[in-house]
Amino acid sequence: MDNWDHRYDKEEPNFIMVGDTAQEPASGPQAAPQDTSEPQHTAYREEPVQYYENNGYTYYQQTPPVSPKKKKKEPKYITRRAFVITLICCMLATSALTVGGYTLLSDNGLISGGGKTVSATNYTLAKATGSEKSVQEIIAQNENAVVEIRTESVAMDNWLQNYVTQGAGSGVIVDTKGYILTCNHVISGASKITVTLKDGTELEAKVVGTDAQNDIAVLKVNAKNLTAATYGDSSKLSVGDMVVAIGNPLGQLGGSASSGIISALDRNITIEGRQMTLLQTDTSINPGNSGGGLFDQYGNLVGIVVAKSTGSDVEGLGFAIPIAKAAEIAKDLIENGHVTNRASIGISVIDASSADIAMQYGLRMTGVYVQEVTGDEAQKAGFKAGDMIYYVGEDKIENQASLVSALGKHKPGDKVKITVIRENQTIELTTKLVEATQ
Repeated sequence: MDNWDHRYDKEEPNFIMVGDTAQEPASGPQAAPQDTSEPQHTAYREEPVQYYENNGYTYYQQTPPVSPKKKKKEPKYITRRAFVITLICCMLATSALTVGGYTLLSDNGLISGGGKTVSATNYTLAKATGSEKSVQEIIAQNENAVVEIRTESVAMDNWLQNYVTQGAGSGVIVDTKGYILTCNHVISGASKITVTLKDGTELEAKVVGTDAQNDIAVLKVNAKNLTAATYGDSSKLSVGDMVVAIGNPLGQLGGSASSGIISALDRNITIEGRQMTLLQTDTSINPGNSGGGLFDQYGNLVGIVVAKSTGSDVEGLGFAIPIAKAAEIAKDLIENGHVTNRASIGISVIDASSADIAMQYGLRMTGVYVQEVTGDEAQKAGFKAGDMIYYVGEDKIENQASLVSALGKHKPGDKVKITVIRENQTIELTTKLVEATQ
């Protein structure tokens, strides 16, 4: 038995007895008896049948049927280098998905403190949607967008000696690239402007453009990824809406916040000869708050604080420039350096609408006088220094605010008739209006 091949799982060979008496050995291979039952195997090895004789019997070895065996797959291995590269790729992909998801949620306001990119030239006024926020939430959202502003100006005393005067105010970051919206009177005449962020960082600021008529100015600091306020839609405000003011009262208390309501809409106020349409609020406003932000109940910027009424008998009368107007002016200043498409005569004027100022200049009549003729069209029309502007078209001019209002009805290129008083004579001049550059 040891001479037999036991390759098939070490099984004993099968034998078939083909008779109960001895027979002659077969001259060739003999097939196994045909089995009519259903075979359990589907393949047989094609090998010759072996036989031998023993004790009068003839035995044949039958090769057992064998099922086809699947070839075992060799285990595959990954090199250390390939493993490290794959791991790094997975980590990068996971990080990208995490950052992308976080940014998406932040930009949609679902995560507080998100670094949403805000542009002062490509913007939309945010609609008042979602849940109203608490005062604490409004402050947390915007405290890093409000900055302190310090100015230095050079003045001359009566002894013709120069000295430095200092001023202070507030500003609001309206673009993550470093653009800051404030009031023109805060930085007017300044030789140096310093901006202080909420975390104490001090940055030197440059003037991008100013609009004295609407008391708006835009500054720029060399910084990126700053927290910027989101413009709200001030035209949708109603009397009684809750608001929060954040600014730098007294020029020493940066980051101060106070809350109140919108007291009135579209107040026509004349400030230093400028007629302005403002929001009125009872929020606590103090010197130094000028240029700061007024935020609605959703945390959106709806106004730039510009003034308050003073006096011992005055309480709770603060005013702010509606952001719907301030935002358009800021965009123009950033893109062009001045407000475009605004009509001008091409002259500089003195507002001597009060008797005191008229007396200072030795004038016998109160009104608005031509100080200097600066434009070619005005020179061609015949304007002279000392002329008093009496009418623009059909609008009587009593002060600088009424002159601005009358010119606001026209566009650059319009021809208008302007009546002036010169040496007690009434003279009519026709001029072509030009675009204002300041």
